[in-house]
Amino acid sequence: MTVRRSKKRRIAASALAASALAAGSIAMVAANTAGAQEAPDEVDVAQAKVDNPYEGAQVYVNPQWSANAAAEPGGEAIADEPTGVWLDRISAIEGNDSPTTGSMGLKDHLDEAVAQGADVIQVVIYNLPGRDCAALASNGELAADEIGRYKSEYIDPIVEIMSDAAYADLKIVNVIEIDSLPNLVTNVSPRETATENCDTMLANGNYQDGISYAAAELGALPNTYNYLDAGHHGWIGWGDANPQYDNFHASAAMFGTLIGMNGMTADDVQGFITNTANYSVLEEPYWEVDQNVGGTALNQNPDVKWVDWNDFNGEIDFATAFRDELVSNGFNDNVGMLIDTSRNGWGGPDRPTGPSSSDDPATFVDESRIDRRIQKGNWCNQAGAGLGERPTASPEPNIDAYVWIKPPGESDGASEEIPNDEGKGFDQMCDPDYQGNPRNGNNPSGARDNMPLSGHWSSEQFAELLANAYPPVD
Repeated sequence: MTVRRSKKRRIAASALAASALAAGSIAMVAANTAGAQEAPDEVDVAQAKVDNPYEGAQVYVNPQWSANAAAEPGGEAIADEPTGVWLDRISAIEGNDSPTTGSMGLKDHLDEAVAQGADVIQVVIYNLPGRDCAALASNGELAADEIGRYKSEYIDPIVEIMSDAAYADLKIVNVIEIDSLPNLVTNVSPRETATENCDTMLANGNYQDGISYAAAELGALPNTYNYLDAGHHGWIGWGDANPQYDNFHASAAMFGTLIGMNGMTADDVQGFITNTANYSVLEEPYWEVDQNVGGTALNQNPDVKWVDWNDFNGEIDFATAFRDELVSNGFNDNVGMLIDTSRNGWGGPDRPTGPSSSDDPATFVDESRIDRRIQKGNWCNQAGAGLGERPTASPEPNIDAYVWIKPPGESDGASEEIPNDEGKGFDQMCDPDYQGNPRNGNNPSGARDNMPLSGHWSSEQFAELLANAYPPVD
C-alpha cells in the first residue's frame, strides 16, 4: 500500500497487509506475493481516519508515570489515568533511562499500549531547534539552526517506528511542539515582550519548517492523529477587545501559513490543543469577561489587571473560538480541539464558591475567579494548583477530549540553577522570589520552591495537585 501524496513517506503493502484501520471502513491492501508487477493500490489517508480518535477509546496509561503516582499517598486513585509520553530529545526515542523519560523508548511504549489493549496512545513531539525561545527551563538540545538534525535524527526515526505494522490498529495522537508558533507572534520585535531567541526563530523560519515537516511526515501514516499546540487564552486570547495587540487572529494566521510547507496539507492536522502543561481554567463560573461592573465592561477596564483586555477568561470559550478562526485560515471544518486539564482544577479551601459582592471591578474579579495565579502569564510550577477534569472524550461540542498531556507531578523547571546534561536551563519564572518581566506583566512568578528540573518528579507538587483537585479525587 502507498500513500496518495507522492511527497509523503511510502508505506509498503507487505508491512500493513494483515491489519485494518480502527475506523473499520478501509481495509489494508494485501501484498502481492505472487510476484506480479502490479501497481500498488492507494489509500486516501485522510478518509481512513476517524473524526475523533478519543471517542469510545481506551487510552494508554504510561506505566512509568503510573508507578510514580501510585507510590504517593492517595495517588492510586488517579494512577490509572492516561498521560502524554514526552519525546523531549533524540535519545528518548530509543529510551535513555533518564529521570525525565525513563528507560522506555517509543517502541517500548507502543508495545506496552498494544499489550494493554489500548486504542489510543498520546505522544508529545517536542524537540524543535531553538525550542521554547521565550523560556529557558526547557530550551532543549538542538540549536536554532539544526533543522536538518531535527528532521533526519528526530522526526524520521519516530515516523519509522510508528509505521510498523504491529501498531496499525493503534491510534497514535501526536501533540506537536508545544510553546512554539505563538511565540513568533507575541515574543518578537518590536514588542516589549520580545526575546533575541524568538527574533532568531522568526527570522530563520525553522519553527514553521520543523512543524510542517513533522505534521506532513506523521500525517502520512494512516493511524496517526496530529494536534498542533495552540497556546492558551492567557497567551493569545487578545483580539477584538484590544486590536493593538491582536494575538488571536495573528496566531491563527501564522498556523495557516504552514499549509503547503513541506507538503503539509490541512488533512495532516486533525486538531489543535490548548493549555498544554499550563494552568488556565476551563471556564469561570461566577463572572463573564465582558460583564459590566462599576459601569464598564471588565475587559475594557484598564484597572482590571487580571483580564487586561483579554477576550476570554477560560479555555472552553477560547478553544471554541480559536477553532473557528483556524478554519477561516484554511484548516478543515471538522478539526477538533484538545484541552490539557492536568493542573487547572484550582480546588481546595481557596476556591471561590460564588461571585464577589464588590462593585469595584478589580476586587470583583480577584474575589470571583477560580484561577488563583497572580497573573495569567505565570506558567512554572504554580503554587496552589490542583488536578483538573479527568481525561474525558467529547466533553463539549468540537472539543475532542480533555487530556492530561502534562503528567501531574512532573516539574515545569528547576527553582534554582541545576547543572545537567539534558539541555535544560534555569528560568527565573521558576524562582519563587522572581518579580517578573514584561511577559507576565512584571508580577511575581507564583512558582513553588524546591522544584527539580523540568520533567523530573516532585512528590510535594503531586501531593498539592491531589489535595486541590477539582473535581475532588474520591
